Amino acid sequence: MQRPPYPSAALDEARRAIAERLREIRRDVGLTGREVAARAGWQPSKVSRLQSATTPPSDDDIRAWCTACGAEDKIPDLLAANRTADSMYVEWRRVQRTGLRRLQESRIPLYERTRTFRVYSSSVIPGFVQTYEYAAALLGNIARVHGTPEDVDEAAAVRVDRSHIIREGDHRFVLLLEESVLRHVVGDPAVMAGQLGYLLSVMALPAVSVGIIPAGRERAMWALETFTMFDDDRVAVELLTAAITVTAPGELAMYARAFEEMAELAVFGAAARGLISSAIDSLD
Repeated sequence: MQRPPYPSAALDEARRAIAERLREIRRDVGLTGREVAARAGWQPSKVSRLQSATTPPSDDDIRAWCTACGAEDKIPDLLAANRTADSMYVEWRRVQRTGLRRLQESRIPLYERTRTFRVYSSSVIPGFVQTYEYAAALLGNIARVHGTPEDVDEAAAVRVDRSHIIREGDHRFVLLLEESVLRHVVGDPAVMAGQLGYLLSVMALPAVSVGIIPAGRERAMWALETFTMFDDDRVAVELLTAAITVTAPGELAMYARAFEEMAELAVFGAAARGLISSAIDSLD
């Protein structure tokens, strides 16, 4: 199945570089696209798709292409480049096929070494400040939509346990939420009330700053996809079908500027607490 259009310029560039390298290998040995297809046992259209980066190559595609061109020595470098590109775009169904608990655990080293977290959410309460009940309800929805193994309780427990870093160590968290996140009921009203109450309590922690972007505010920056910045090293973007890792300096700078613009739209302190309390009252 063909992947959706690449949402990251760095990923797009990486894919196109691989496609161009395949084209160069073919040209260097004087083969046409049809000749490569015949030798590899493919339809000619597949060669066209691979050369234009319309379809990302699999490892087997790279091996077959290089073998057809008598360029087996190029296989290791191309496979390495392909796997680097793959790490920028990870389909949820691939990383969740062994369950949600292991996915939660896999992020612990990154969380522990990160000093500053900047999180913008237009969808749900960030995982760092989720209650167990909210996390379990949310992960249950994710498991249902993605068809992942049923280990929601264990995954929720790991998610809450790893959140100890908001109280320990030299970490700082700046969380920006669209007001709509406060109004989107996950679980049931009781679960949501508990979650919003917990959000109010963590705002008192010295390492945590929470800003709410009020609904209806005139704005130049539109609501964006939910993303997390880990120091100045990487950005994790969560889509419905995949996780995107952004590391290109130009893209990191763009996300940093977007975060600053969102922060200018947000209210903090008493005004933010007022919006959260209003959302709790609306659950009655």
